Amino acid sequence: MVSVPSGRVTLSDRRTRRSWPVEVASCRLAAFPVTRAAYARVTGRRPPAAGEERLPVAEVSWTDAVGFCNALSVREGLRPVYRVDEGAGTGEGDEVIWDTSADGYRLPTEAEWEHACRAGTDGPRYGPLDDIARYRGNSREGVHEVGGMLPNAWGLYDTLGNVWEWCWDLYDAEVYGAYRVLRGGGWFDEHWSCRASVRRRSHPTFRVDDVGFRVARSAGGAGQALVG
Repeated sequence: MVSVPSGRVTLSDRRTRRSWPVEVASCRLAAFPVTRAAYARVTGRRPPAAGEERLPVAEVSWTDAVGFCNALSVREGLRPVYRVDEGAGTGEGDEVIWDTSADGYRLPTEAEWEHACRAGTDGPRYGPLDDIARYRGNSREGVHEVGGMLPNAWGLYDTLGNVWEWCWDLYDAEVYGAYRVLRGGGWFDEHWSCRASVRRRSHPTFRVDDVGFRVARSAGGAGQALVG
């Protein structure tokens, strides 16, 4: 887990041509996306094939990611962040409630994610794309092990490229209902999708082969997230 300092970030959406500033509190964010090996150990799923242990887990829904965060919290003796009320109220399946007083693992907000991805920079990327990200131009159209490219100044790897990452936030509730935010671009994306500001959306139950996630904890949380 990497300590991310507090700060201010301006989020933007090309679809609506809207931008809005967000104050971001300090937090801790996993240096890498969750790997297949870590996901299997925490959830009890079948272990990955030999040689695939450090590939980022993909084809996981937002709901799967929430479940992983709670399971990892329990495994480490922490209080789970999320309460899941199955089929409650929304007409979109499970309702997930974030207990902000809990000390367990969670998904980053998109403001936390972009602030951490930028690591004090203000351009579209924190370095030359071919040095920091696996995208369509250098991925050979396949996923790669986490940590294979250069990290940003705060020690975070693969925030751009390799797999898109689920964030906590709703994308636009009035237009898209329960759809959640994805950030970072993936191995099949062109260079213009691998930028700190790019937002994508997906239904919280969808599973796609270039979508994964990384875990966060609120400030003051210690401990080590499982990586590989």
